[in-house]
Amino acid sequence: MDKDSAELTLKILKILDDKKALELKALYVGELTTVADYFVIASGTSTTHVKSLCDEVLERLEEEGVTVNHIEGYNSATWILMDYGSIVVHIFTKDERNFYSLERLWGDAKEIALDNVIFD
Repeated sequence: MDKDSAELTLKILKILDDKKALELKALYVGELTTVADYFVIASGTSTTHVKSLCDEVLERLEEEGVTVNHIEGYNSATWILMDYGSIVVHIFTKDERNFYSLERLWGDAKEIALDNVIFD
């Protein structure tokens, strides 16, 4: 596991938590795919909330010099995918998250325990 990727994953989770994202999860997928090391999965309460979560991650990371490689789904805002290279952020509405069930699809991935992570 890449330490920088792990730290950025936690930073993204904090940003999403600060903006009241629901059902935050982080999966280590680095041993299962070459696409990314981590998936961050979150839900918003509406398409407006999903967009605001995406905007907040973009803005706060850009302030630190971290730019997104690619974004998909922003206009429909039912599932926004943000590609940060070693980290892919998935922000869903509840219905879309239930429908696509990434946690089930990537069931062999190691879930990062957030119990001991303090979001101040």
